[in-house]
Amino acid sequence: MDGTLFCVFPGVQSQRLVQSLDPVVIKPGTSHKLPCQGFDYNFSGYWMGWVRETSDGRLTWISNIDPSESSTYYQDSVKGRFTTSRDNSNNMAYLQMNNMKPEDTAKYYCARDTLIQDNKQPHTITQSH
Repeated sequence: MDGTLFCVFPGVQSQRLVQSLDPVVIKPGTSHKLPCQGFDYNFSGYWMGWVRETSDGRLTWISNIDPSESSTYYQDSVKGRFTTSRDNSNNMAYLQMNNMKPEDTAKYYCARDTLIQDNKQPHTITQSH
């Protein structure tokens, strides 16, 4: 089953990103690749990122990739195991996850960055209730 994830940012028009909603069960030490397709905007002009949501509802940034694929940034816990890539000609972004660990259990979301920053630093996004 495919679904649509709408990313809404205050003051910014929503952009549509499509990724699978089917749960995936992966054994520790194995690999999995997550795809994400962008629609309705100039995909190749924006940074793309990946965020994960743990069972307690905490959202944590895990990686970013610039439009030309020349710069990628990763949260320390996934460095050397996860790789972010993109295919601008097909409006696709990917998250290759290798050597999976139990603490990688989460819901994963792709997101388009709204701003290009010179120095991307890992950050945590907290939900307001």
